[in-house]
Amino acid sequence: MTKAVRFDITSRHRPESDATQTGGGKLFATNQTKAAAEDPPAARAVPIHGLTLRFREPYAGLEESFRREYLRSSMRHIRLSLILGAVFYASFGILDAYLMPEEKYFAWFIRFAVVSPALLAVAGLTYSRVFRPYSQPLMAAVIVLAGGGIIAMILVAPPPINHFYYAGVILVFMFGYTYFRAGFVWASLGGWVLVVLYEIVAVVLTTTPTPVLVSNNFFFVGANIVGMIACHGIEYDARRHFFLSHLLAVEKEKVSRINADLEARVEVRTHQLKSINRDLEQEIETRKVLSAQLEQAEKMEAVGSLAAGVAHDLNNILSGLVSYPELVLMDLPADSPLREPILTIKNSGEKAAAMVQDLLTLARRGVADKTVLNVNALVEDYLDSPECQLLQASHPQVRIRSDMAEDLLNVLASPVHLAKALMNLVANAAEALLVEGDILITTANRYVDQPLQGFETVTEGEYVVLTVQDTGVGIAAEDCQRIFEPFFTKKALGRSGTGLGMSVVWFTIKDLGGFVDIHSVEGQGSRFDLYMPVTRRNVAQIARRVTIEDYRGSERVLVVDDVVDQREIAASMLGKLGYTVATASSGEEALGYLENHPVDILVLDMIMEPGIDGCETYRRVLQQHPGQKAIVASGYAETDRVREIRRLGAGAYLKKPYTLEKLALAVRQELERDVN
Repeated sequence: MTKAVRFDITSRHRPESDATQTGGGKLFATNQTKAAAEDPPAARAVPIHGLTLRFREPYAGLEESFRREYLRSSMRHIRLSLILGAVFYASFGILDAYLMPEEKYFAWFIRFAVVSPALLAVAGLTYSRVFRPYSQPLMAAVIVLAGGGIIAMILVAPPPINHFYYAGVILVFMFGYTYFRAGFVWASLGGWVLVVLYEIVAVVLTTTPTPVLVSNNFFFVGANIVGMIACHGIEYDARRHFFLSHLLAVEKEKVSRINADLEARVEVRTHQLKSINRDLEQEIETRKVLSAQLEQAEKMEAVGSLAAGVAHDLNNILSGLVSYPELVLMDLPADSPLREPILTIKNSGEKAAAMVQDLLTLARRGVADKTVLNVNALVEDYLDSPECQLLQASHPQVRIRSDMAEDLLNVLASPVHLAKALMNLVANAAEALLVEGDILITTANRYVDQPLQGFETVTEGEYVVLTVQDTGVGIAAEDCQRIFEPFFTKKALGRSGTGLGMSVVWFTIKDLGGFVDIHSVEGQGSRFDLYMPVTRRNVAQIARRVTIEDYRGSERVLVVDDVVDQREIAASMLGKLGYTVATASSGEEALGYLENHPVDILVLDMIMEPGIDGCETYRRVLQQHPGQKAIVASGYAETDRVREIRRLGAGAYLKKPYTLEKLALAVRQELERDVN
């Protein structure tokens, strides 16, 4: 016989109105329905075999776990029951002495020498690991031993005493089926063995009157059956509780997994929201900066428009102040007392004319034609100029030094205005040095691979950077935001300065399409970096630094760079040298090209986004073409990745922006290098 099994944890509730129906039959039916709703099928049935009480499929795997858990939870109860059983079994020796004094020693031998010691021995054995795998057979053996001892006493007891000793076996049934916690199958086996033994003794080995035999059998067998029912119920409830606990643990594990998954999702979502929030905050800050820059640009444009109108009118007025004094001076004798006042008028007019030129620069309407120039030559000319000598004479505590890049690239600018910008920066630096100090003028080529955040954002590209740095008093943070505004000055009354000098610097660089960056700390000095876009055109009437004939070639070259301008510049340079040039915008594109188009040398950019960088590109190229020659170009300093690609076999490392001479020399040397 097998009990039906289904587990459903879904609670079903009836409307309360059903429970309020009156009438005996209706009320009883309603109560049954409510009980069924509160006690789902899984709570009333478990998947076990009705006779053996073993778990059925698909839960047969729980059998071993149940036995271990049932034994563990019952161990204390089993030990106590065995000890109490031994005590009770021995205490009935008093009854033996009273009812059968002549056979009492035999009964006492069974009680005190056999059964009670055996019960205590099994109780002690429960502390050993040996007991666990054989617990159920041992408990069945204890039942048979205890009941068999009573049956043996029935065999030797004189009538009619032996007719009543079967009651002792019923007590054994009570202990065996309930307190000993023996399994239903093993306890039933022990119980029916005792029934058989009793029948053999009562019917075959002793003379028992029929009425007594029938009466005893009714009570004896009935007690055994009742004990079986009790044992069955105890084990069934234990198995039901274990099964439901197992299902509860499974559901808890599911809930835990769901909770863990939910927490993971919440964490991921929280991280995403935090990232979005950071991006939003950054966007807000960027917009604030752009808004401030736009406001500043609009203000500068408005001031520039005003300055243009004023400058136009002043030019008309100043023409007379500058020209007429010269005519008057030509007619005056050398010793005329009027010569000095007229010279003063003339000089004042020239100074005013210079201020007008600053106003025109401010309005961005006085910029002369741009020409290709080298900033190194402009710096050298300024250092040798009378203006610089006069500045050093008026500030003897100032030392002016220079550090210029030998391979500096050219820029397209107005020499007059750029020289004026340099002169203004140096003059401001000298006035910032209240005591002895240094002014350092430097030039350098710089390639900006990613937007550079500073006083303003420097976009990607090749630049010549002119830097003027001093060790003076520095500029306050709040003043840095206004330093390029026209007529803004912090100089003391009586000192030089009109408030237009830094505005000239700003608009001159803006006319070039360049950028200005400021680094200043009060008490430590200031540094102004002027970023001017590079031009590949040559300065007129300047001897070429590279003799193309010395570096010409006809080999095949592949230029790999993610920036279009860089590819075009390199391709143009190498093309002029006679090389056959192809270009690729990424490492992946280069690998695809090389599958069918072998080349003699690669010109690899180091950082290419998105996609693989120059090092990984070269590593994969070597797998297709072992020994492939290459040179590396980058706007960054030499990094571990650059050293790695050179370790793989690449040749020279060129720092952007590079000159024709450097590129040609690097390519030629790598092509002629013996890889063996």
